[in-house]
Amino acid sequence: MSRLVIISNRVAVPKAMGVAGAQGGLAGALNSALKKHRGIWFGWSGEETDSFTGDISIQRHDGVTTATMDLEKQDVDEYYNGYANSTLWPLFHYRIDLTEYEREFGRGYERVNERFAQSCSPLIEPDDNVWVHDYHLLPLGERLRSRGIKNRLGFFLHIPWPPTRLLVSLPYHERLVQTMLHYDLLGFQNNEWLESFLHYCRKELHAEVDEETGRIELDGHVTHARAYPIGIDYDHFMAQGQTGDAKQAEQRMISSTRRRTAAIGVDRLDYSKGLPERIDGLGRFFDQHPERVRDLVYIQIAPPSRADIGSYKKIRGELEQKTGQINGARSEVDLVPIRYVNKGHSAAELFGFFRASKICLVTPLRDGMNLVAKEYIAAQDPEDPGVLILSRFAGAAQQLTDAVMVNPHSPDDLSHAIKQALDMPLAERKERWEKLIVTVRDDNVIRWTENFTSDLETVSRD
Repeated sequence: MSRLVIISNRVAVPKAMGVAGAQGGLAGALNSALKKHRGIWFGWSGEETDSFTGDISIQRHDGVTTATMDLEKQDVDEYYNGYANSTLWPLFHYRIDLTEYEREFGRGYERVNERFAQSCSPLIEPDDNVWVHDYHLLPLGERLRSRGIKNRLGFFLHIPWPPTRLLVSLPYHERLVQTMLHYDLLGFQNNEWLESFLHYCRKELHAEVDEETGRIELDGHVTHARAYPIGIDYDHFMAQGQTGDAKQAEQRMISSTRRRTAAIGVDRLDYSKGLPERIDGLGRFFDQHPERVRDLVYIQIAPPSRADIGSYKKIRGELEQKTGQINGARSEVDLVPIRYVNKGHSAAELFGFFRASKICLVTPLRDGMNLVAKEYIAAQDPEDPGVLILSRFAGAAQQLTDAVMVNPHSPDDLSHAIKQALDMPLAERKERWEKLIVTVRDDNVIRWTENFTSDLETVSRD
């Protein structure tokens, strides 16, 4: 069995996780794959250095080896805050109005990808399979090839891939996509993003594309592109539900809502998540059904992210303003319609909050997958499950078709969905949940990891 080398922007360093195996989700799945394949996980340490040296810090813990390097402040500003999160992130989430096209950002992105290649190349042995993750490192495969790495190279994109008509607004878009074709296997979250990528390769690069198999040939090199919908670490997440923290969180939610129906949203504070639009939908619901203010309490958990980027500061201010306006108009001395929580919670606590909530709103304007939707389904009581309201623009919408689907841009659509969920009979709630849980349980992150690594081992290179 070949060894596996995983490369990502950041690394889940085991010592930061407490006891071995305590982490779930993607980090847990990748650590399991690394143990199975005797692998290494390489990435940025999250620390800054005055001058880049390429020196690597190696740690070994519970059968997993991690290797990290430090970056200069200019690298972080241009590569991470700049090109990755101020150019690619908004563009790939269809927010061309927020996309910043700065030449320095592009230079920094290329420089840091070269630094990744420089630092990790000596770690790669001849028979290793290499798996690169996400939009921070799109061109890394080409940089590794230029250093003589002939290993099987795989890449997975965790966010959407935009339509061709949007991607062509990116300066040097042809060069960026051409670098991706140095990977042997490209993975996308669903068929929509896969089809957009294949369309670009055919239309803009004039590559030979087989739509059925995902085979792409350009300049004599063959790449395969496929959809691999990511899931949750189902067994790990369900185990969290048996902990004292989960049960305490459930009871806290039940006691604090005082016989009102609890609806919940859990999102990173990001403009792609549709949070202001969601609050507008809640406001419309309360305007249309003022008598139901005493029936429903909405809890929005939104930990901050990327606070150094202006658009993120703006979204936080907008969300606080909209929440304050609704609460100011609808609150009583013993009642607040919306609770806004600006901090994160553990997986166990979230399990308890989900279990106690009879409605979950997952309404991104655009999302690669969105695992909150799957976690909510997993946490439900089979005898009295809640209702998932899901944006049709989330990647998860292609799998979770028995959720209540909404257009997150429409306050009326959101208002209607909330009323539908509030009034849904138990029999319908159970019927929907029983279909949803099969996907959540079976298409889990362990299967996702195994499917990709197996295909990387066997995909044809000609």
